[in-house]
Amino acid sequence: MIVRAKAVLVALVAAGAMLGLTAPAQADTSGDVVVFSTEVQPLAVYHDPAGCQPLPALAHVLSNLSDQPVRIYANPFCLGPSLVVQPGYGTHVPGGAGSFSA
Repeated sequence: MIVRAKAVLVALVAAGAMLGLTAPAQADTSGDVVVFSTEVQPLAVYHDPAGCQPLPALAHVLSNLSDQPVRIYANPFCLGPSLVVQPGYGTHVPGGAGSFSA
């Protein structure tokens, strides 16, 4: 009986691991990310952004109007620590920020 229970447990763990490896990738972001830079520049609007996106050089405020969290990075490569902006929220863009990912 114990051997059978262990066999079932091993089978369930193996099935869970296989399902985890074959899970579909996260869907692209649906919605817009809007970046305000200065009063003399138009808004930068990113429709359904996916992957790493460069921020305008003078980016000042980012509004996340999408359905996924957005991460702001200090470099243009979307690497390292990030500031997370939840859907429906915005933030002042830290000086020197170089990119965001959705």
